Amino acid sequence: MTQTESDTDVTALKDFRNTLLGTLLRPGDEGYDEGREVWNGMIDRRPRLISQCAGAADVASSVHFAREHDLEIAVRGGGHNVAGTAVCDDGFVVDLSEMRAVWIDPDARTARVQGGALWGDVDHETQAHGLATTGGVVSHTGVAGLTLGGGIGWLMRKHGLTVDNLRSVDMVTADGEFLRASDHEHPELFWALRGGGGNFGIVTSFEFALHPVGPAVLAGPVFWTANAAAGVLRFYRDFVRDAPDELGTVVKFGTIPPIPVVPEELHWRPAVAVSTCYAGDIEEGKHVLRPLREYGTPLLDLVSRKPYLAHQSGLDSTVLHGWHYYWKSTDLPELSDDLIDVLIDHAFAAESPRSYAVMFHLGGAVSRVPEDATAYAGRNAPHNININGVWRPDEDFAESDTEWTRKFFEALEPHREGVYVNFLGADDGTHRVREAYGERTYRRLADIKAEYDPDNVFHLNQNIEPTP
Repeated sequence: MTQTESDTDVTALKDFRNTLLGTLLRPGDEGYDEGREVWNGMIDRRPRLISQCAGAADVASSVHFAREHDLEIAVRGGGHNVAGTAVCDDGFVVDLSEMRAVWIDPDARTARVQGGALWGDVDHETQAHGLATTGGVVSHTGVAGLTLGGGIGWLMRKHGLTVDNLRSVDMVTADGEFLRASDHEHPELFWALRGGGGNFGIVTSFEFALHPVGPAVLAGPVFWTANAAAGVLRFYRDFVRDAPDELGTVVKFGTIPPIPVVPEELHWRPAVAVSTCYAGDIEEGKHVLRPLREYGTPLLDLVSRKPYLAHQSGLDSTVLHGWHYYWKSTDLPELSDDLIDVLIDHAFAAESPRSYAVMFHLGGAVSRVPEDATAYAGRNAPHNININGVWRPDEDFAESDTEWTRKFFEALEPHREGVYVNFLGADDGTHRVREAYGERTYRRLADIKAEYDPDNVFHLNQNIEPTP
């Protein structure tokens, strides 16, 4: 007798399976091992059941069944969370990864997106109409996780965070009931969903506002040697201070990836890069980016006119599914000379050539939304850094690059404040979740959690415990 059959009534399981339009997987079933895999290959967990939902009705049935049989619930959208919270041991995975439909209303400039969609799915449909919304910097990121945590991306300085473009959600509650939340329906819950993560229910579809973008943008990275990094950062600090909202930038410390557009002699060379995306008039963008592209002696300049779709997927091959990832992250209130020295001392010390740190420039439209308008905190932070230990499963860098990530993060302690909740790792703990929101916002979220999920059914996330 299998573990499932011994712990869960066989008849009840059969009856439950008959309610599903999607697929129910158990250990030993074909597709089970693939179904329990997530983006971070470091995560290796074995759920008792995986419900690959075909729609919202399957989601509701799955929640009912899991609760009736006292099974811990994990929720999978894109499965891209570094902490691996989309899968659990000996519990029930509500898997939305088959729910990837995207519907566009080009006249209203809105999109309705199912909860298992990836940002590549959204961009593909929206760009057919010359539209887009803020959606990360990697196309295989899940829509649900990125949105519910806030949503930073190339377009955020021009069009705000992903949550600033969220108009409504359809969701299944902890009681297995259907609910729509918006500014006009359950507005307090809608406030919480815009940054509070997956704490309040399972979102089965999102409605987003869209904006004219592309189809071409001026985008790409400029690379300099690692030895030039200190000067590049001081220049960059001044360059972005007065940058127009149309310009999104990300600084990367690490090595140059061995991608086709990079000359072979530069593959894996330590370098600092400023990646850019100018979501406005191309000629204006050339003028804006000229000082950056002419600073010092770049190793390589890959800025060019390209489809927005191509830019959104340009980093995909550097963060592949199944590699091992260990992250630490924080917001940075200023890019001081002392902080720059810390960055230079640590950024290039990783042993794995795949490990890197990335620093996002925020501000613009992000900072113009009132702090209490959504649950997302940190709108006043000008920069966020994410330190990424990365190695393939067949590489022996787990100990060295986990230690590098931790030491780098510790060195930032005097210079840091706050954190983006979507970048928290499995070992960051409750205190860092509180840090992500601040006490006032955290208490408000806990009160809302107590109303919609008083038993903390949805706790496999960056968890907010309900107010007693």
